[in-house]
Amino acid sequence: MALRLTPAFLAVFGISAAQQYPNTTNPPTDGSASPLNNAYSPPFYPSPWIEGLGDWDAAYKKAQAFVSQLTLLEKVNLTTGTGWQSDHCVGNTGGVPRLGFAGICNQDSPLGIRFADYVSAFPAGGTIAAAWDRGEWYLRGYQMGQEHRGKGVDVQLGPVVGPLGRNPKGGRNWEGFSPDPYLSGIAVADTVRGIQDAGVVACTKHYIMNEQEHFRQPGNFEGEFVDALSSNLDDKTLHELYLWPFADAVRAGTGAIMCSYNKVNNSQACQNSYLQNYILKGELGFQGFIMSDWDAQHSGVASTFAGLDMTMPGDTDFNSGKSFWGTNFTLSILNGTVPEWRLDDAVTRIMAAYYYVGRDTARVAVNFDSWARDTYGYSNFYGKAGYELINQHVDVRADHFRSIRRTAAMSTVLLKNTDGALPLTGSEKWTAVFGNDATENQYGPNGCPDRGCDNGTLAMGWGSGTADFPYLITPLDSIKATVTQNGGILSSVTDNYAYRQIQAEAAQASVAIVFVNADSGEGYITVDGNMGDRNNLTLWQDGETLIQNVSALCNNTIVVIHSVGPVLVNSFYDNDNITAILWAGLPGQESGNAIADILYGRHNPGGKLPFTIGSNAAEYGPDLIYEPTDGSNSPQDNFEEGVFIDYRAFDKQNVTPIYEFGHGLSYTTFSYSNIKVSKSSAGPYAPTTGQSSAAPTLGNFSTSPADYQWPSDFTYVNTFIYPYLNSTDFKTASQDPEYGVNYTWPAGATDGRPQARIAAGGAPGGNPQLWDVLYTVTATITNNGSVAGDEVVQLYVSLGGKDDPATVLRGFERLSIQPGQSATFSADITRRDVSNWDVARQNWVITAAPKTVYVGASSRKLALQASLDTSDYQ
Repeated sequence: MALRLTPAFLAVFGISAAQQYPNTTNPPTDGSASPLNNAYSPPFYPSPWIEGLGDWDAAYKKAQAFVSQLTLLEKVNLTTGTGWQSDHCVGNTGGVPRLGFAGICNQDSPLGIRFADYVSAFPAGGTIAAAWDRGEWYLRGYQMGQEHRGKGVDVQLGPVVGPLGRNPKGGRNWEGFSPDPYLSGIAVADTVRGIQDAGVVACTKHYIMNEQEHFRQPGNFEGEFVDALSSNLDDKTLHELYLWPFADAVRAGTGAIMCSYNKVNNSQACQNSYLQNYILKGELGFQGFIMSDWDAQHSGVASTFAGLDMTMPGDTDFNSGKSFWGTNFTLSILNGTVPEWRLDDAVTRIMAAYYYVGRDTARVAVNFDSWARDTYGYSNFYGKAGYELINQHVDVRADHFRSIRRTAAMSTVLLKNTDGALPLTGSEKWTAVFGNDATENQYGPNGCPDRGCDNGTLAMGWGSGTADFPYLITPLDSIKATVTQNGGILSSVTDNYAYRQIQAEAAQASVAIVFVNADSGEGYITVDGNMGDRNNLTLWQDGETLIQNVSALCNNTIVVIHSVGPVLVNSFYDNDNITAILWAGLPGQESGNAIADILYGRHNPGGKLPFTIGSNAAEYGPDLIYEPTDGSNSPQDNFEEGVFIDYRAFDKQNVTPIYEFGHGLSYTTFSYSNIKVSKSSAGPYAPTTGQSSAAPTLGNFSTSPADYQWPSDFTYVNTFIYPYLNSTDFKTASQDPEYGVNYTWPAGATDGRPQARIAAGGAPGGNPQLWDVLYTVTATITNNGSVAGDEVVQLYVSLGGKDDPATVLRGFERLSIQPGQSATFSADITRRDVSNWDVARQNWVITAAPKTVYVGASSRKLALQASLDTSDYQ
C-alpha cells in the first residue's frame, strides 16, 4: 500500500530531528527523559485488501465467489461475534442460514481444546520449544488441529508468539515458545503448518507487544481506573525482534492473527492502523483475517478502517447485548461512512482462510459446548434458549498420548549431572520422592477452573491457554511403577512443609528425587498473590527450603523443576549433594511417564534451554510494571533495551549466566569439527515495486433502511448480537445520542484505488528475496560416548554492528547420533538472517560490518567459527 511520507510519519521513523529516537514525536533534549516517552504510532490508510498473494490465489477466488452471493446482513454476520456465551464455542460469528453456512467457531487454546471433554493436554509451547525439533513442532500442531477439527472447530486460537518473553516474569510466556525470535519463528511456522494441514485455521496471537498481564486492559486497580498499558518501542526493535516470528507465521500461511489488548506507542493494538494496515497487511502481505482478542475492540468505524476483520466475542463487554459492530456495522455501510469494499474485504479474508485450509471439505458440525458438559442443554447458554443436544462427547484423542509422552521427554533439559548420577537403574537401594509437585492436585487435575491454582504437579500454567486433562500421570506414579517393578523400596513425602517427615525419609534414601515448581498464567486469575505475572523468579511452595532439607541429609539428591520459565537456582545448583538437575517445563498429560523415561534412561535427554537461567531478575533487563506509572492514566512501558533481551542482554552486560540459552546435557558427549561455508549466487536485494489492484466490491446492496429491519417471524435471544436495525431512522437504530455528528475520518481511509506496494513487502511474510539462501554451513558432530544420543547443534551469527547483539541464533538441527559415529550438521543462512532493519530506508539491508558465523552446543559454547563474505549481496 502507499507509503505516505508526511512529516509526522517521517518523524516517527527517525528521518528528522528525531532520527536517533524512532517512533517518538518528542525526543529528549537534555538526556534526562526516556526517548520513548510520548511514543506515537502514525496513521496509515487505507486498509490493504486481500489479493491472493503467494499460494492464496485459489482460496481467494473461492472466497470471492462465496462472498459475492451474500447480502449486506450476511456479510456483517460473518464479521461480528454473537456475544459471550451465546453459542457453543468461546467465540462464534453469525452464519448464513440461507446458504446452509454455520457461523465460524473459534476455540482456545494453543495447547489443546479448552472447555471440552475427551481431548488431549499437550505440552506447552514454552516446553516443546526445548526440543528444538521441527518435526515435533509440526506433529504437535497437526495433532492439535486434528482434535479441533474432530470437535467442529474452525479456528484454533493459537499458536502464540506474543508475548515473546521480554521479561521472564511475564504471566503468559509459557504459551509461546522462546524469547529468541528465530527459535520462536521456526516453531510458530511449523505449528501453523501442522494445524492447518489438519484442516483447521491457525490464529497466531497476540499481535503485538503484549508482554505482561498487569494493565493489559483498561480497568480498576486498587479502586482507581487505569487505562491499558502502552508498550512503547522503536521501529528497529519492532522489526528485528517482536515482529520477526509473526512474519514467519504469515509466511507459513497462518489464516488468522489475533490483535492484543494493550496499546502500542499509545495506540490501541486492535485499532492501530500502522501495525495492522501498514505492517501486517501491507509489509508482511498477510492474506488472512485479523480477529480481536476478547473485548479488545474499543471502537466501531475506527477499528474497521484500522484493519480489524472480525470482532470477538462480539459484544462491547461480556453479555452486554451491545456491539461496536453488528447493527452499527450495518449502519456504517448504509450511511456511507464505510465503503462496501472494506466490509467485503473483511469477509473475503475470513472465507479465504476457511478455504485455504480446506474447511469446505474437513468441516463437521460443532459437537461440544464450552459452557456445560451435559449431553443436553441450552444452545444459547447465557440467553437460556434452544434446549437440545449440545455435547456428543466425541473422543478426538486417537493415540496422541504416545507423541505427547515422547515430546515431553525430548523437551526435558538435563542441566547438571555430576559423575553420571543419571540415569538411574530402578534398583537403587532406597528411593525417596519429595514435593507437592510429585503428586496430584487433591481436587483432581482439573479441580481448579482454567488450572488457576498450584496444587500438585505442575503440567500447564493457568488461564485461557489451557485444556482439561483427560488424565494426568504424576511423577510419583511413574517412579513408583519403575521402582516396584524392580523390587526396590520407595517412600515419599508430598507435603513441602512436613519438615520432620522429610528429614526422616531423606536420611534413609540412597537417592532422593525432589520435585519443585513455579507457576504463572493469565491476569484474570490470581494465584498466591501472583496476578497472572510472577512476582519474582523464586520457586513456589517453599521449594528452596524443601531442596535444602533433603540435600542436607542425602548426598545423591536429584532436583526436577516444573516451571513456566526461568527460576532462580542460586541456592542449590552448585551444592555437591545435588548430583543432577532437570528442567521439565510444563509437559502435559504424560508428565510422570516422560520424566521417568529420562530418569531411568529409557530416553537419553537432548533438550536445550529455550531461555537463559540467570542469578537474579535484574540481569534480564527492565522489570514488569506492577503499579500505575506516575503522571499517566495509561502506564507507559518503554522498551528502552531494544533488541537486548534474554541471552542478548546477558552478552551485552558481559554477565555469565548460571545456565545459558541453548544449554543442555546428555548421557553421552559430543565433539564439533570441520566447519565449512558455501556461498550462493543469490545476488543483491531489490525492493518491491508496482501497485496493487483496486479494491474489489462484491455485489450490491439496498440503501433503504426498511430492508434491514427485524424479520417479523424472528425470535430474539437475550444478549445475542444481530445485524438488524430496530428502526428505519438511523439515529434511533444506532441508539447513539451523538449520531449524525460530523466526524472527520483519517485521510485515505476510504480510498479503494490501486496503492503503491511497500518496498519491504511483496508476498506473505515480506519481500520474497529475504528468504534467498546466501550461505550453507556444515560441520561434523561426533558422539564420543557409549550410548546413542541427540545433540541440538546451534548456529549463531555476529552481525558486526556496534548496536548489534554479540551473536544471534540463526540456525539449529537436532541430530540423533550412534555411539562412536559422526553426523553432518547443515544449516542455510538466508538474506534476512544477516540483515538489519534500516529505519531511514524502511527496508532490510546487509551492512558493511564484518559477519561471523559460529557453530556450537549453546550460546556460550561455540566451538567453531568462520567468516561470511557479504560482497555481492549489499
